[in-house]
Amino acid sequence: MKIGLIDVDGHHFPNLSLMKFSAKHREIGDTVEMYEPLFGGWYDRVYMSKVFSFSEDYSFPINADDLVKGGTGYQIDIVDGKEVFLQEKNYSVPLDYDTIMPDYDLYGIKDTAYGFLTRGCPRNCGFCIVSQKEGCKSIPVANLRDFWNGQKEIKLLDPNLLACHDRQWMVKCLNDLADSGASIDFTQGLDVRLLDDEIIDLLKKIRTTMIHFAWDNPKQNLRDHFEKAVKGLGYDHHKISAYVLTNYNSTIAEDLERIYFLRSINVQPYVMIYQKDTAPKKLKKLQRWVNSPRIFWCVDNFDDYQKEEKK
Repeated sequence: MKIGLIDVDGHHFPNLSLMKFSAKHREIGDTVEMYEPLFGGWYDRVYMSKVFSFSEDYSFPINADDLVKGGTGYQIDIVDGKEVFLQEKNYSVPLDYDTIMPDYDLYGIKDTAYGFLTRGCPRNCGFCIVSQKEGCKSIPVANLRDFWNGQKEIKLLDPNLLACHDRQWMVKCLNDLADSGASIDFTQGLDVRLLDDEIIDLLKKIRTTMIHFAWDNPKQNLRDHFEKAVKGLGYDHHKISAYVLTNYNSTIAEDLERIYFLRSINVQPYVMIYQKDTAPKKLKKLQRWVNSPRIFWCVDNFDDYQKEEKK
């Protein structure tokens, strides 16, 4: 078969599903390429993957016998506990490929690995689709070697690795990451509420340029947890950060309260704006100030930043 792949969101971040479909089809001898609308000819099947609902859909005609669409940007469909790609003719292909080595050549990726060790999250936050998509329980899905074959960097996509219900598995995963010698990027952040002495000691063995945590809900007092993280890890704002969700059930005063506290314990905040198109201008200014570390650590407070910005 001749297979075409369309990354609807673009190429700023590689689409893991497409890399796994590519690997699967190449394994059985199919020809796989990124879909070419003008000179690619006719395809037996084209896969379209869309992660973000705000991404504009692919607007060009598609020359293929089968068109298979999927991803959270279109809809979430679960069959037997697994996300599926759906075709117009009620055709589905289970996306059960966590243990398949991605086809990194599809994006020309040479020294970075992408994958999940666990799926699911028990937090079930209203702004997040993970619990709906993957379940309210963090479960093991793959070993590190299923998607890493010696690359210098590993981008881990797990939504809540530390919440894995199998403690022994989670500890094994952290040890595997440390033993890899690769630079680890916990892209979705770690749950600061789940830190204990054993986990902190394991994290200190892992090579990473920055460890991300999150403080999404201002109604939750996480001060003690962050203080424990800073004390245990021994890192400063150059190596420990916290995603701060804004524009979702919080006021700017509540956002600033979290930001100022994180600053006071030497943690780098990183402002995330929920539904940015509805956010007030002041919140976007807040994001510019906080997310520019050189400015943030030189300008003591938000009011001073706003005054400087007006000059």
